[in-house]
Amino acid sequence: MDIRKVKKLIELLEESGIAEIEINEGEESVRISRYSTSAPAAPVQQFAAPAPAAPVAAPVADKTDSIKEDAISGHTVNSPMVGTFYSASAPGAADFVKVGDSVNEGDTVCIIEAMKILNQIESDKSGVVKAILVENAQPVEFGQPLVVIE
Repeated sequence: MDIRKVKKLIELLEESGIAEIEINEGEESVRISRYSTSAPAAPVQQFAAPAPAAPVAAPVADKTDSIKEDAISGHTVNSPMVGTFYSASAPGAADFVKVGDSVNEGDTVCIIEAMKILNQIESDKSGVVKAILVENAQPVEFGQPLVVIE
């Protein structure tokens, strides 16, 4: 692909406010994204969240345990991978969702970065966000609950 075309695409992206663009010409393709300034543009993989695991009863319940159990009552969107949780598409950008927001099935609720690839995590259920269980830029494990939806 001609470098002038790539420069023109970058200019169009900046002027329009679009988050990302991908162009395919034959066997050549280019993706330009605003998601991260530190990572090179990479393909975004989307995964459906796995089914929630059965709850495990804690032997001793304290105040923080009861808060966590209350927050997890409802449908959870779980992490499909190990990585770093991001609540917004870029530093300083608005969060994808906040507590009290309505979400539809397929709406992006967060991004998990794994191996310099930014993976959009989508809601697998429509409803209202009851809780966000992970702080921004914190590591997450496979199957860890991220967001609770009622």
